[in-house]
Amino acid sequence: MSAIDVLVARLPEGRILTDPEVIDSYARDRTFCEPGKPLGVVLATSRDDVVETMRWATEHRVPVVPRGAGTGLAGGATAGDGSIVLSLAKMTAIRELSPGDEIAVVEPGVINADLDRAARAHGLMFAPDPSSYEISTIGGNLATNAGGLRCVKYGVTRDSTLGLEVVLADGRILNTGRRTMKGVTGYDLTGLFVGSEGTLGVITAATVRLRRAPAQPPATFAAEFPSLRDAGAAVSAIIAAGCQPSLMELLDRATLQAIDDMRSIGLEDATMAMLIGQSDVPDGQAVVSRMEELCMANGATFVAVSSSPQETDDLIGVRRMAYQAKERLGACLVEDVCVPRSVLPEMITAIEEAAARHGVRICTVAHAGDGNLHPVFIFDHGTAEPPAEVWAAADEVFTRALELGGTLTGEHGVGMLKRRWLALESGPVVQEVSAGIKGVFDPLGILNPGKAI
Repeated sequence: MSAIDVLVARLPEGRILTDPEVIDSYARDRTFCEPGKPLGVVLATSRDDVVETMRWATEHRVPVVPRGAGTGLAGGATAGDGSIVLSLAKMTAIRELSPGDEIAVVEPGVINADLDRAARAHGLMFAPDPSSYEISTIGGNLATNAGGLRCVKYGVTRDSTLGLEVVLADGRILNTGRRTMKGVTGYDLTGLFVGSEGTLGVITAATVRLRRAPAQPPATFAAEFPSLRDAGAAVSAIIAAGCQPSLMELLDRATLQAIDDMRSIGLEDATMAMLIGQSDVPDGQAVVSRMEELCMANGATFVAVSSSPQETDDLIGVRRMAYQAKERLGACLVEDVCVPRSVLPEMITAIEEAAARHGVRICTVAHAGDGNLHPVFIFDHGTAEPPAEVWAAADEVFTRALELGGTLTGEHGVGMLKRRWLALESGPVVQEVSAGIKGVFDPLGILNPGKAI
């Protein structure tokens, strides 16, 4: 009996897909990374399915690639030859939602926006909101420590994660963290697993922190600028002034043009950048008025302040259309360098200069309030992977981000795509320690091999 036949016999009927064409659709994420040929796909519906799969994988030395909704942008869910894809998308239970404790216990297949909607029925919210919040899963958010539009105020996924239920490589169950807002007993294993990209264990449940939803809709503005650097300077001024925005998003001309081509937004010829900001405090309108003043002082040519929830939704909708609009232009190498907020204008300039020097189309958006930029390198759809000039431009962008005290990835993870630059940031001691940690949790190296470290 083959290894995959053994697994079929151990799991309930219908849990495993083996049709090659169906498997291929589970073997890739939203990147151009070409997957190998997995043995099959496990459609886990419970922790027991995951435990059985990991026990089998350890016995047969089969690599396991955990997968959520496949919305990743770094190749973290790309499957290799001879692996098994472990899909957690059917584990969709919100096991508990406690308004009194302001926590929820959720399985990894729960869609981010569904958890937020469930929380809002009790006057609460789940703060992390990546642009893919309507399709990405909590498991994927945990795997990459996703952030999103609200992270400037509320932090990233790790900041909203209190505890985890994890199935280890050999099938043992590890429970980390707690239900309390505070706790320092032992090592912070919860923090270690969040952002580990499925290389240390398979998360089957998470206890997450909920927060009070704002009592009224946030006050919102959109400012237009004659240059991307001016917009970056306005962001720095807003942060320095202590405005504490709950959202601060930056879009360059190339991105705005792509959005306008897809769905007309009335883009003006002179607009080279747009800054969208919000404040969700009770006196949000006063805070937005102050941010408006700072935008005008730093070169804004026009600032619009929303006067209704619908106008707010329309403005935020422009930002959320960005990646979809760019995908229409060609294949995308999506990056997410993060730099200290004070040097945001310098990083913006470096991206523009790299694009011009190498003749590469780069469309940039940013969670500008926390210095997290997403330069998207566009190349022909028919190309198997980015051409040399794209890689050269990306090299310059990453190198400059590190020179400015930044990091290679703010929220997408390393996956496969950023491993080529990893040594530039981490150094030999960090790499040695990381390999040691990996060895403790996954001594056979079967969990998502070739990713993250």
